[in-house]
Amino acid sequence: MAAVLVTAAAGLSAQDSGSGNGADTAADTELTIGADGQWTQASAPEPGSDAAVLAEARSLLAADKPGRAFNVIDNWLDANETSRSPLLSQAYLLRADARTANGNEYKALYDYETVINDFPADRAFVDAVERELEIGTRYLHGLRRKWLGLARLEGAKPLGTELLMRVQERLPGSRLAETAAVELADFFYREGELDLAADMYDILLRNFPDTEYRVHATERRIYSNIGKFKGPKYSAAGLVESRALIEEYRSRYPAESSQSGIGDALTARIDHSQAAQMLETSRWYMKRKDTVSARFTLQRLVRRHPATSAAVEAAAILRENGWWEESPADDDGPMGEIGQVPDQVEVVSGAAEAPNQPAPVVPPSSTPETRPAVGQMTPVENGGGR
Repeated sequence: MAAVLVTAAAGLSAQDSGSGNGADTAADTELTIGADGQWTQASAPEPGSDAAVLAEARSLLAADKPGRAFNVIDNWLDANETSRSPLLSQAYLLRADARTANGNEYKALYDYETVINDFPADRAFVDAVERELEIGTRYLHGLRRKWLGLARLEGAKPLGTELLMRVQERLPGSRLAETAAVELADFFYREGELDLAADMYDILLRNFPDTEYRVHATERRIYSNIGKFKGPKYSAAGLVESRALIEEYRSRYPAESSQSGIGDALTARIDHSQAAQMLETSRWYMKRKDTVSARFTLQRLVRRHPATSAAVEAAAILRENGWWEESPADDDGPMGEIGQVPDQVEVVSGAAEAPNQPAPVVPPSSTPETRPAVGQMTPVENGGGR
């Protein structure tokens, strides 16, 4: 069986350079695997060379001796920091790894940033970005920073957020950026920052349409938009988007939809919430004597959400003010008993429309414009109910 030549020291790459020790640039430790399946050392860095120092530090790290590894590589950097050695990037990376292994990941970030900023074309660049992704993820999952180098007392979630954002900026389209995006979105979701969570899941799906997290991201995006709805006195824009997302989710992932419960029941809840918001909006208009806008909103509510309790209350208000009779919507048939829907109102895909009638229709006795006048504020815009 022919021997296979491999490079064991993954961080030490042979680089062509006009300066530095020539033995350093091609002095990776090489191993061969024989017919017996055992690794044997084929070559090693020349003793006393710069590559040998880095190889020693790497061996100490592998032996779980980060303190000694740090001393070795720190002394080398003190002597070579201002040189043009091609091993500088690997040295900074090794010192950062030693610090991280020793529990000083925050100080290690300075060396990782040095690699990223000063050696963007080096193979160590990707390794440094990956290390920052790991540290940022640990911070988002609750790891605290050391205070005065002692106990971990300082929260580091803002720093973790920044690190994961930088990963996406520095390696766009990569697997690391994909992982950073889903970790950041999940963090916002756990923290209740639903606006940010919805945006981050949207970014993930846009940048990585074939991601393995697409079902997870779509579900969380739906729940985030629903969770943004604060109540009937606030905007229902998130509910409108959630309804559209649910329809898309059910068509693309029917099996997952039945398992996750994202279906008719959730759509019905959204329907009731939208109806309650429209009812509250109509009441706001009535308090301000804007009967045209109030009537228009109530009629739209009955047409779009007939199977809700808010529609029953809206119908009662229409009758009480004489708006039901004067509206062509009366052609749909009489309003049923409290808690029922008009018999002739047909519900299609969660929306209600009167048969053969456009909705909404302007009552003949009203002014031509029934929507809020241009420049007139809605309850949300005016801060009503806040």
